Amino acid sequence: MATPHNEASFDEIARIVLMPGDPLRAKYIAEHYLSEAVCFNTVRNMLGYTGYYKGKKISVMGSGMGMASIGIYSYELFHDYDVEYILRIGSAGAYSDELQLFDMVLAESAWSESTYAKAQGGETSDVLYPSLKMNACIRKNADKLGKPLHIHRIHSSDVFYHEANVPDCEDFCKEHGCMCVEMESFALFHNAKQLGKQAACLLTISDSLITHQATSAKERETSFHEMMELALESAIALV
Repeated sequence: MATPHNEASFDEIARIVLMPGDPLRAKYIAEHYLSEAVCFNTVRNMLGYTGYYKGKKISVMGSGMGMASIGIYSYELFHDYDVEYILRIGSAGAYSDELQLFDMVLAESAWSESTYAKAQGGETSDVLYPSLKMNACIRKNADKLGKPLHIHRIHSSDVFYHEANVPDCEDFCKEHGCMCVEMESFALFHNAKQLGKQAACLLTISDSLITHQATSAKERETSFHEMMELALESAIALV
């Protein structure tokens, strides 16, 4: 059973999907962490793989950038492939000097000015929440593995480049309590809520809007090992 954006058959995708924005990060995870990994999707080069991690079936698939993109892929995974859990594993920009490059952040909520949720399902709240079950599992495994984890509200933005006459990172931090920014989780949390599924968001700080430090594209693709390992250990605990 294919969709317009996913050529996989129904049984080729696991009940839990790890979802980085970058499809090449999905490929990297499949090749370096999964055994017997098989590519189930190449449509639009949005690569998806299913394999085994410590004997348990796990899928990993790119989401692309932005809420419109993850909105399509996560909806189809939940609705058409009966995926139960999606764990976004993405990059984020820090809004505070409390967060340094490569720090991990678990989203306790996502604030957004986006109209995605309202347009898709009539949702009026500008704050949406992840699965409590998934967050508890991720926190437990972070403690078990000794991996430091920051837990914060995040900003899910529709815009990567802002002009100078609109609110900036300092405003988002002070007014809405957001400690970092990414571009997908608000839509993911909404789709999970609408469809009775579960979603969470684990991020690695890839750049700072305060210090202006930044990782390279290659580092974002291949070097977020702490997040990858925590995500995988949490995934097998959930299923």
